[in-house]
Amino acid sequence: MNDVVRLAMVDPRDASRNSIKNLLLSIDSVWLEAECSRYEFFTDIITQTQPDIALISLDADPQQGLAAVSEVHSQSPECQILVVSSSQEGSLILQAMRNGAKEFLSEPLNLDDFMAALDRIQSIGSGRDGKSKSTKVMTLIGASGGVGCTSLAVNLGCALAADEENSVAIMDLDLALGDADVWLDIIPDYTIQDVAENINRLDYSMLKRSLTQHASGAFLLPRPVHMEEKAPMSPDELQRVIALLRATFTHLIIDTTKSFSPMDLAAMEVSDQILFVTQLDLPCLRNVVRINQFLEERELNDKVRIIVNRIGMGDTQISLSKALNTIGREVYWQIPNEYAPVIESRNNGVPLITEFPKAKITRAIVQLAAKIDESISEDDGADRNEKKKSGIFSFLK
Repeated sequence: MNDVVRLAMVDPRDASRNSIKNLLLSIDSVWLEAECSRYEFFTDIITQTQPDIALISLDADPQQGLAAVSEVHSQSPECQILVVSSSQEGSLILQAMRNGAKEFLSEPLNLDDFMAALDRIQSIGSGRDGKSKSTKVMTLIGASGGVGCTSLAVNLGCALAADEENSVAIMDLDLALGDADVWLDIIPDYTIQDVAENINRLDYSMLKRSLTQHASGAFLLPRPVHMEEKAPMSPDELQRVIALLRATFTHLIIDTTKSFSPMDLAAMEVSDQILFVTQLDLPCLRNVVRINQFLEERELNDKVRIIVNRIGMGDTQISLSKALNTIGREVYWQIPNEYAPVIESRNNGVPLITEFPKAKITRAIVQLAAKIDESISEDDGADRNEKKKSGIFSFLK
């Protein structure tokens, strides 16, 4: 599965609830939104958190559990219901399905059975409008230092956040010298270090508290305050954080280092796109060739989108037509050179879309944001056309 689903669960029995919770927390594609120990409170929790899936265990009290299924289905019909029980009586299964359950699984819950049920539920449709939700994860890399990766990451994030339908997070993965917080004039209370220190008990609320929201609407997960020799988390743990961020945000933008560290590569591996920023000068173009080869060896080349920054710097640049022969692939986007607005925007800590909304560079970034959103819509449409719908009693097969 490519999408992360948000799930809430209810089970009055502590032991079985903890067992199910541990299973769910081991799955990167599932975000445990809430857990509940009382059937009578579960509908309110579903109404407040609006998860994609409600998991209801019946064994503590089958009648109350079935009543909870009916109530959740009535109050939140867009939420898909998955029922778990150690009983396989036909009458119980039939009543659960009549009350609104989409799947009925045996307890103790088995990982393979759960994942298969999750796929079937998603094939029927998830999300608030019945369509599969999609999150675009973009990692920015540069052909050289100073090519404008952080500037693009921050301003693209703010441009995407200007659309009320989008929710955007920016992760500063330059753990030593990252300065995304400077570009947004943010003094964060928490950083990626805090996330790392709580990685084993990371949940929705804790991760949300670690993010700082900018006035533009974009959220930032900044680099650590103090420089350390060792990375605060492992590449696998980083991918876990990225998977969790997919659950809430429509766009995740990751600004990496220029060292292509294991953390950088881990981010690229789980990204949908790698935005490769370069300028039209000889050092950058030579590095484009080397980096393209490096990414191709790791089967990441298909994700790469070339963005040429600072177009129009004058005689110091190689012409785009000549550069294309070196780049070896088409240019995804071009961003004009406007030094003064960018420097003033950075020094003031105000994004271009707010500080210089009519500047050429701002328009180029806004148009890039629109192109990315358009590609998400096209991908969602293609995914929905490929999926085959299952019948309501598919669990019996």
